[in-house]
Amino acid sequence: MTTFRHVPIHLFLPSAATLRSSHTPTSAGSAFLLPCPRFSPHYSLNPAAAQHSPASFLSSSSFLSPPHARLRRGFLQLCRRFPAMAASTQVSIQENKTRLKLEQLNLDNSFIRDLPGDPTTDGPPRQVLHACYTKVSPSALVDNPQLVVWSNSVAELLNLDLKEFERPDFPLIFSGASHLKGSVPYAQCYGGHQFGMWAGQLGDGRAITLGEVLNDQGERWELQLKGAGKTPYSRFADGFAVLRSSIREFLCSEAMDALGIPTTRALCLVTTGKSVTRDMFYDGNPKEEPGAIVCRVAQSFIRFGSYQIHALRGEEDVPIIRTLLDYTIQHHFPHLNSLSSKGEDFSLKPEGLEKPAVDLTTNKYAAWFCEVAERTAVLIAKWQGVGFTHGVMNTDNMSILGLTIDYGPFGFLDAFDPNYTPNTTDLPGRRYCFANQPDVGMWNLAQLGSTLSTANLVNDEEVKYAMAKYGSRFMDEYQSVMTKKLGLPKYNKDLISKLLTNMAIDKVDYTICFRALSNIKTIHDLTDDELLNPLKAALLDISRERKKAWVDWSRQYILELASSGISDEERKRSMDSVNPKFVLRNYLCQSAIDAAEQEDFTEVRRLLEVMQKPYDEQEGREKYARLPPTWAYRPGVCMLSCSS
Repeated sequence: MTTFRHVPIHLFLPSAATLRSSHTPTSAGSAFLLPCPRFSPHYSLNPAAAQHSPASFLSSSSFLSPPHARLRRGFLQLCRRFPAMAASTQVSIQENKTRLKLEQLNLDNSFIRDLPGDPTTDGPPRQVLHACYTKVSPSALVDNPQLVVWSNSVAELLNLDLKEFERPDFPLIFSGASHLKGSVPYAQCYGGHQFGMWAGQLGDGRAITLGEVLNDQGERWELQLKGAGKTPYSRFADGFAVLRSSIREFLCSEAMDALGIPTTRALCLVTTGKSVTRDMFYDGNPKEEPGAIVCRVAQSFIRFGSYQIHALRGEEDVPIIRTLLDYTIQHHFPHLNSLSSKGEDFSLKPEGLEKPAVDLTTNKYAAWFCEVAERTAVLIAKWQGVGFTHGVMNTDNMSILGLTIDYGPFGFLDAFDPNYTPNTTDLPGRRYCFANQPDVGMWNLAQLGSTLSTANLVNDEEVKYAMAKYGSRFMDEYQSVMTKKLGLPKYNKDLISKLLTNMAIDKVDYTICFRALSNIKTIHDLTDDELLNPLKAALLDISRERKKAWVDWSRQYILELASSGISDEERKRSMDSVNPKFVLRNYLCQSAIDAAEQEDFTEVRRLLEVMQKPYDEQEGREKYARLPPTWAYRPGVCMLSCSS
């Protein structure tokens, strides 16, 4: 794999010189990011709207119209978290309180309506040619399914009445045993590079999409049952999922959203009442585990591999790439259908380009690829910020919307180790370790760029431009994330590099250390012990030599903080809002799984509650923020295979 890191001290941060190619101050604010605050903090209003005050715009019919639905939702989410923001705008916006029964959901089936499908329905595992999907029926074995846990916030996205979770037939519907009115279930066809090698057809081997819910905000949300039975893409698998992996997927989907990281969501998790055989460690010792199904929710589950499969099947399938991309732009990037060069900046000039600049307004497909690259960069920078390791960054696990997708063997850093991987399959080469994630993102985008080139949708110059945008956007986002995490007035590479080096040498807990930094005061005449006292929860049993390294760093850090002129109290509030106290550590998941396998779902639900407020102190729940116990490092807890 080509690497971009040339600064050993920075460990997991690709070097600015190599990732940027050439960088302009405005490149971070690409106009091609979807107007959603979570995805694009640089979203700007149109010139007409900018003439009005924030209050007048936020209360205007323009703000309440469908084009600004995502902006409105993002603003309302911020207002709920920061009440002072709502007060400062002097505006009160009433949310639409539409609440529907399952039968009343506005279900659409655009994917199967607009795209070529498999003429054969269901059927055994096989190669599905010239198609984007196959219609299938959920076939999981069910015996008195039970609702384990659910997400009220996802229900609100769908306009679903929360009382629907109490329905006796709810577990039947979301195990696939009963039909959801209006749904036409299907499994998507895609391929992918796995560990750098083309794996051919993969597809939804155990995930079955029920349809797309159109909510009252004009948003499209796809419902997908994971573990609902065999599809033509199951290969040698049974199409089922176990409770263990389903709990991990449900909890991490919701935990990542609460952290502010783009992700697929999860509506609910049900047990099937049947057992599933799994060889968790691939050691020839399979065992029976409880079966379960997660209902995943996303605006789209289209992946890089959804396009790749058609590029590598010969000329007859290549036109499907354009068809699928037109569909994608129409439903998920509609702003690209009306590009205009007015006011846009295309001054980024990556090295190696023959032309002085690339004008994306002339090719919506190139503009789309550029936006996907930037979204991917933002996503991975946010992963690095919270110490999240995906574990299986194959191209079939890369979302075109820049979402974290497919939670298999994931992990949050405990003791800081840039080479950490939660995937036993990845141990020999550690291709997908924490340090490599920015590079893998670049490599995966290159494969998508190659696919678009095969279909003659982009040229070489446009591919280079998009790749350069990935590099510059990653650097911008990562530097912004790390600057905020340390409460610095501006980015300080030397200070951050030394901190990460110290953390790696002393195996310091990533989450606890960054959270503790906000307790440091800008007092210059402290003794060495007083200086390190705020970090005592993170610095355990360090030697005298290592203590000096931390003291030296802390004094440099205090000098930098003092230059900002920000009070210690204000800085602490700001830092605590970006450095979580609670993350979904693997041992916490395992504790909840152990109880759930004994049909006690209390801990799963409690853990969901904790992870929905990761930045809050949550008095009385300190145990969820502690260092992992010794037992957490046994096989199957902090190091997991892909078996699920």
